[in-house]
Amino acid sequence: MTPPASVGEARRRLPREFIQSLQDTFPPHVADAILRGMGARRRTTLRVNTLKGSATELQAFFRESAVKHERLRWYPDAFILRDLRERDVEGWEAYQQGKIYLQSLSSMIPALALDPKPGEQVLDLTAAPGSKTTQMSALMAGAGRIVANELDPVRAQRLEYNVRLQGCANVQLRVGRGEKLGQEMPEAFDRVLLDAPCSGEGRFIVNEPATSRGWSPRTVSECSRLQRRLLVSACRALKPSGVLVYSTCTLNLEENERVVQWALHCLPLEAEAPPLSIPGSWQGISRGMDPRLSKAVRLFPDEQREGFFICRLRKTPG
Repeated sequence: MTPPASVGEARRRLPREFIQSLQDTFPPHVADAILRGMGARRRTTLRVNTLKGSATELQAFFRESAVKHERLRWYPDAFILRDLRERDVEGWEAYQQGKIYLQSLSSMIPALALDPKPGEQVLDLTAAPGSKTTQMSALMAGAGRIVANELDPVRAQRLEYNVRLQGCANVQLRVGRGEKLGQEMPEAFDRVLLDAPCSGEGRFIVNEPATSRGWSPRTVSECSRLQRRLLVSACRALKPSGVLVYSTCTLNLEENERVVQWALHCLPLEAEAPPLSIPGSWQGISRGMDPRLSKAVRLFPDEQREGFFICRLRKTPG
């Protein structure tokens, strides 16, 4: 097993301009903690698909199979496995039957922040491969409707497979540009999730060069422009007083706080705190920017989580 990478190794192996951006954005001790987290070995995490099973049933399996695990207090359907890799879990019958879903803990939070209810109309604007779509279907007990949109036809096939395997009968698939959906379905949804395409800095792993190979300042800028267009569409698709969650798995200001600040100033949206408390999370960065950004949530990478940014917004009526 590859040993964890040190902060020094992270500085040498990750893109130089990314390291500079990190140092410009965060205090030295925070930047070092982020790099340390990127050098850690990430543990396998999963959640129970409550459309097909329960946490009690899964824990019984863990006891019978001597699987060392930890159940999350802030999300009892989620588990951390102490010793097993994802490929070990993929051999389980429960996995193959869609009773569990391999998903990072950070990736579970946007759906919890959106808090969809049974019977509501929900939009997942950039849905593939379906981790959050299927999670929201379970949170809604399969009642209501989720429109799961994906631009890429190949990724949409993976989305369709996961939706079918997880038994999410209330999901309607759509293949098309998310930027146009707001015009096609204006004010049609009670809640909208925009887990936006991003530069992926929160998923960098020092010992896996492929995770950071495609990063560049140009990619960050391109993603930021796309994120704003998608936010306009998401806001148009949302009913007045409806809830929108914007999230990314990246760390920089340009794709996170600056995008949300633009939305707060240009769109009929107001920031609000998410309805859950996540241990070890940080407030959004409001220093020198809109103070409402402090209601956003930041997660930094460590051995259990990827880096993530989550902001819950509400559409103002009128």
